[in-house]
Amino acid sequence: MPLFPASVVIREVGLRDGLQSIETILPTPQKIEWIADAYAAGQREIEVGSFVPARLLPQLADTAELVAYAKTLPGLVVSVLVPNLKGAERAIESQADVLLVPLSASRAHSLANLRKTPDEVVAEVARIRAARDAAGSKTLIEGGIGTAFGCTIQGAVEPREVLRCMQALLDAGADRVSLADTVGYANPAAVRDLFEKARRIAGDRLWCGHFHDTRGLALANVYAALGTGIARFDATLAGIGGCPHAPGASGNASSEDLAFMLADMGIETGIDIERLLALRAKVAQWLVNETLHGTLWLAGLPKTFPARSIRTLTL
Repeated sequence: MPLFPASVVIREVGLRDGLQSIETILPTPQKIEWIADAYAAGQREIEVGSFVPARLLPQLADTAELVAYAKTLPGLVVSVLVPNLKGAERAIESQADVLLVPLSASRAHSLANLRKTPDEVVAEVARIRAARDAAGSKTLIEGGIGTAFGCTIQGAVEPREVLRCMQALLDAGADRVSLADTVGYANPAAVRDLFEKARRIAGDRLWCGHFHDTRGLALANVYAALGTGIARFDATLAGIGGCPHAPGASGNASSEDLAFMLADMGIETGIDIERLLALRAKVAQWLVNETLHGTLWLAGLPKTFPARSIRTLTL
């Protein structure tokens, strides 16, 4: 049996990865309520939005306001996604704790998604690092390597190219790196192999796993990554989200399902699952015309679920 981390952080990315992928534009007060309720449920890392032009993603136009609110909650790590230097400058100005720069290891996906090659994204990270340092900012830079297990446009993505991009991001000044199965091509064996290789390059700077549930393997892939020592995972409430270049994608790992799996395994998350399910029910009313995912909300917690698994993480 693999050794698992004693505690795991679930970084909620529904307010960014989830909302950017659906038609509903959630009003700012409801997003603030979402953040407040997630915090009350014990979540301590939330990606609240993305600094991109409002004309491209009107769903995320209020990111600066959400960062400002989230920064008032003690101990909450507030992250945002940025596609370029301009977005990073806004993130630094907002005093976000983490800015995540997406890099697609697939050249075809990178050009379709960001209109940049992977190496051009690396060069942008170097400029972002220089701007961050010049500003004296404490905002951390995370390089998120997407399509790490394959691509709907390009097909195969070689692990050596993923690892090359990872090393390049670290060399360019990224504080952390993470791996993402953007289009849901990963399987547990591939996850274990790539994360083990990535660990040898990045060490403790290998920060997070991001798995989509396109083919029902998100939690199995989390399990495989856990066995390599990964202790932080992105997830979205109700499993919303996806990728515009992944037809049929069902979204991300569900936050509530993931929290339940980890707690039932005896792994600390700091999350009150009953409160998280109550938040899911509220968000489901807000997104009544959208397709939601996950299974725990329907089946409920089993009678064998130990109450001692729901504990408060000491911060």
